[in-house]
Amino acid sequence: MTRRAARLTATLLLVAGLAACSGSQQSQRQPAERESTLWDLFANRRSANDTVAVNKYLWNASLEVLNFLPIQSIDPFTGVIVTGYGTPPGGGRSYRATVKITDPSLDARALKLSLQGAGGSSVAPDTVRAVEDAILTRARQMRVRDGNL
Repeated sequence: MTRRAARLTATLLLVAGLAACSGSQQSQRQPAERESTLWDLFANRRSANDTVAVNKYLWNASLEVLNFLPIQSIDPFTGVIVTGYGTPPGGGRSYRATVKITDPSLDARALKLSLQGAGGSSVAPDTVRAVEDAILTRARQMRVRDGNL
């Protein structure tokens, strides 16, 4: 009879221990999930997997200045924007662009721009520089407007 009592006691202790473990999980509340937006990509997060290492002003200025070009692919995590061919307003030649933003600082060195003419023809360096200057100027205007000097 003592062996039977010992087994019964051990079984009861095991069941009580399992019940205590499962009860603690039920009493913890799950945090409510928040819907994410595109702007969350630029927010400072603790995890390196959740952050974007590009300057938001350069990114938005690039999209705004090159808005006449159709977007083919866009990746805010690597900072790459690839467009299709399009003709600028008042222009007669079509271009395509590839933009790479390599740094979170608002700096000319963070912006890499490549332009191609129709059929893969090269574009004059002055034209590339003019587009880069337009993007940088617009990015600075956006930063001033936001008051983030």
